[in-house]
Amino acid sequence: MPVFLNSADAGFEADFAKLLNAKREDSPDVDAVVADIIADVRARGDAAVLDLTAKFDRLDMKAVDMRFSADEIAAQCAKVSDEDRAALELAATRIRDYHARQMPQDESWTDAAGATLGWRWSAVSAAGLYVPGGLASYPSSVLMNAIPAKVAGVDRLAIVVPTPDGVCNPLVLLAAQIAGVDEIYRIGGAQAVAALAYGTDSIAPVDKITGPGNAFVAAAKRRVFGKVGIDMIAGPSEILVIADGTGDPDWIALDLMSQAEHDASAQALLITTDATHGRAVAEAVEARLKTLERRDIAGASWRDFGAVITVSDLDQAADLSNRIAPEHLELCVDEAEKLADKCIHAGAIFIGHWTPEAIGDYVGGPNHVLPTARSARFSSGLSVMDFLKRTTLSQMTPEALRAIGPAAERLAQSESLEAHGLSVRARLDGLNS
Repeated sequence: MPVFLNSADAGFEADFAKLLNAKREDSPDVDAVVADIIADVRARGDAAVLDLTAKFDRLDMKAVDMRFSADEIAAQCAKVSDEDRAALELAATRIRDYHARQMPQDESWTDAAGATLGWRWSAVSAAGLYVPGGLASYPSSVLMNAIPAKVAGVDRLAIVVPTPDGVCNPLVLLAAQIAGVDEIYRIGGAQAVAALAYGTDSIAPVDKITGPGNAFVAAAKRRVFGKVGIDMIAGPSEILVIADGTGDPDWIALDLMSQAEHDASAQALLITTDATHGRAVAEAVEARLKTLERRDIAGASWRDFGAVITVSDLDQAADLSNRIAPEHLELCVDEAEKLADKCIHAGAIFIGHWTPEAIGDYVGGPNHVLPTARSARFSSGLSVMDFLKRTTLSQMTPEALRAIGPAAERLAQSESLEAHGLSVRARLDGLNS
């Protein structure tokens, strides 16, 4: 059973703080191992990647076989049913349309001094996407990572996806094809991240790496950051549902389990203004855990990290939600739009009884790559902005330099940076000669 808390209890604040600070992720110290793997890939390139793939994925191959050929991709995509293909294409269309609206505009203007200023946006030239393989192989994540990159204008998009024992997921390859991915490599782990970051004879380096992975992949992304950009270091999934007693307890129970079934370290929380309703939801969860295919995983998550919190009103619920800053926030209340305005820290908000979080995982349109572990307090989900960079633009006329140059010279002198000031003074003197 989950933890039951009530904001009216004397020890609530201490209990809530304990819930907030609970360590949910078992993060083994893999950094030393990952450092060795990266060093090996940098030194030996393809040979290191091939050796490590044989070791960890039980797949022996030559360098020429790392990249899926067009014929291989076509053969795998042909295995996908018409129904699954249609679902992927619908999801891709909605994701593409949503992210197209995120594209920022270039700006340019002339200010009062006569200087022309502005900025322009341009995409990174190449991006690499990590796609987990094996049991955690999600074609939806391919769409969510690849489509924003292509909408942003990334020229070259490469995917790395481990294929343990040579087995791949046809849906992953079809999703990559639909999203416009240019290259797909059957490698994974820290060695794949290193190959994307530093390049090998067979894999050209990229500028940014996105996508989820295990502890080794996360450690590798941390280590290559700076050489390349990364999206985020994601932790276990989490969902917070705020309810006022008007929602169907079984619907809410399923919403909670939709994240709990991801990982035994995932967290599903319910905040409710109705204690009786909270107990009904908990009972509905227990009933569903008897039949869910992933009941062992979901049950462990609910038992170890789940909570039902009773509060006095929805304002208090919003305050607690902002302290939690959940990855996914579901508002199963009658006046959901009004409550949404008060919830300012969340990766994604799902508004009203008819908006299950699972819609956002697949076909809603917004990205499902979201900040976890309370990082929604200061960061956002994946978007086209992750594949764009802003370059500022400045152009002085003689008149503009005459108007603002002396101030620049003065500030340079105050910082004892003589050449800075002289570079301005030389031009000002040239105006007077």
